[in-house]
Amino acid sequence: MTRVVSLVPSLTEAVAASVPGALIGVTDWCSHPADLGVTRIGGTKNPQIERIIRLAPDLVLANEEENREPDLTALREAGVDVLVTEVRSVPQAFRELERVVAACGAPAEPRWLNEARAAWSRLPEPDPRATAVVPVWRRPWMVLGRDTFAGDVLARLGIDNVYAAHPERYPRIRLQELRDAAPDLVVLPDEPYRFTADDGPEAFEGTPCALVGGRHLTWYGPSLTEAPRLIAEALRAARR
Repeated sequence: MTRVVSLVPSLTEAVAASVPGALIGVTDWCSHPADLGVTRIGGTKNPQIERIIRLAPDLVLANEEENREPDLTALREAGVDVLVTEVRSVPQAFRELERVVAACGAPAEPRWLNEARAAWSRLPEPDPRATAVVPVWRRPWMVLGRDTFAGDVLARLGIDNVYAAHPERYPRIRLQELRDAAPDLVVLPDEPYRFTADDGPEAFEGTPCALVGGRHLTWYGPSLTEAPRLIAEALRAARR
């Protein structure tokens, strides 16, 4: 069996659901599945390179956005095979997930991947569409900008990101500018910043706020099967 270390929480969940027993190391942020009992190798931005090398993996899974190139270079220089994914849209997520599970030794395409693809293929045409700002951090405020997976997820559910044409992917925008953009609603995920009903909506008084699960908005893995339904429900609730 292929011995795999994952530096990406969503890929950890995907591999665990597709090739049980393949994972030998994951990051401290890999929370799904909750009972995954393998070696923890640090964070996505600060993995313990020597510990990973000692695990002698056949493959390390990484992502061009979540992981740092110097860490990946260090692993390659130590003779470790590194597979780097790029995921900036839902179709690209499916292509990369196919590549990942195959590289990890899945004998066939997993059932969850078929179910996820079906869930995203039968979305109703959103009517009417709405505009939104999508903060991912505060102090300072940062929002989704151009060319992001989460932005594509929302676009397919009828939500047009106000900052989709911004030159940066995660720009810092002053709060007053976010308010002045006059979006139809504000989408607040619970990661990477943990926005809650008491932390976030108060900054946008008078504008509907949709609280959504960050795992469903930003992860690409088994959560994709239920993401369109759960996010759509949160959006509808905010716009009532």
